Amino acid sequence: MNSLTHIDNNGNAVMVDISEKDVTARVAVAGGYISMSDEAIMAVTAGTAPKGDVLATARIAGIMATKKTPELIPLCHQLQLSKVSIDFEVCPEERCIRCICTVKLCGRTGAEMEALCGVSTALLTVYDMCKAIDKTMEISAVRLLEKNGGKSGHYVRKEKTDEK
Repeated sequence: MNSLTHIDNNGNAVMVDISEKDVTARVAVAGGYISMSDEAIMAVTAGTAPKGDVLATARIAGIMATKKTPELIPLCHQLQLSKVSIDFEVCPEERCIRCICTVKLCGRTGAEMEALCGVSTALLTVYDMCKAIDKTMEISAVRLLEKNGGKSGHYVRKEKTDEK
């Protein structure tokens, strides 16, 4: 028996059959950072970035990305998402912005990929909207912070979640 869930016994890529799994409430939380210059941080917080309201646009982009995840990640199931939130914390003293994406649903499979896609796209949007100010920006520490639901239960990242 093959232990790889997305490969059949002939070595072909397959979508996992989740039809026999129980429907449960599921939550996935992912986070990440974008570091940037003082000038870029000030433009974001003052609302003076050349392309407009950076965080509002990045929030919409992140939410949209969660809904498009199956189109981007091969073999990812299409999910009926119940709630998606994208939150930002501007940290001027650390010269970075922290992004957290939370995805909720009731379904047969988790939303980790959706949360990771959401946070990644939100941070990429911040980069795109600020690149005229700072080309040295760096996206880092994109990772799953927490998940709950399903057979594997509750997972919380053990390492300190606010380290970049």
